[in-house]
Amino acid sequence: MRKVILNVAVSLDGLIEGPNGEYDWCFDDEDYGLTPFFLSIDAIFIGRKSYDMIRAQPNMFPGKKMYVFSDTLVPREDEDVEVIGTANFEHAVEGIINEAGKSIWLFGGASLVSAFLDKRWITELHLSVHPIILGAGKPLFESITEKVDLQFISQQVYNSGLIQLHYALKPKFDMEMLKLL
Repeated sequence: MRKVILNVAVSLDGLIEGPNGEYDWCFDDEDYGLTPFFLSIDAIFIGRKSYDMIRAQPNMFPGKKMYVFSDTLVPREDEDVEVIGTANFEHAVEGIINEAGKSIWLFGGASLVSAFLDKRWITELHLSVHPIILGAGKPLFESITEKVDLQFISQQVYNSGLIQLHYALKPKFDMEMLKLL
């Protein structure tokens, strides 16, 4: 089974974009580990809104298979993406994560992150916490209805004040399974 890794920039107050959808607050003064991370993946899961933000930059992720989750997106002829709609969401994702290959980057957005957390498809979270408080904007976690336990893997502190936190999802505790034991 392939890993699905949420790798995202987040403000100290838990936001992934500012009040007007901006992400110009994200540090870009150095690599922050993106090059080795990029080499560890061969596919990207991305929501339609996030894809709309990057689609003006063709070939932004060269050599990576791109899966866009949308019921409305019609790819242009020059776009090499596979669109996954809500009707075949579970079947498609389960098929992809059970294929041979490298890890998959869960790029965003927040609704897609929530859906993947709900299904426990996210294997790891790589959170680049920027030392900024935005005060308003889009929260990373929306509509989470259950506790999600995490296992600490590592941290990396940069001179800029950015801290990368790496966590794995702990298996969901199942009371019914405990009763069978």
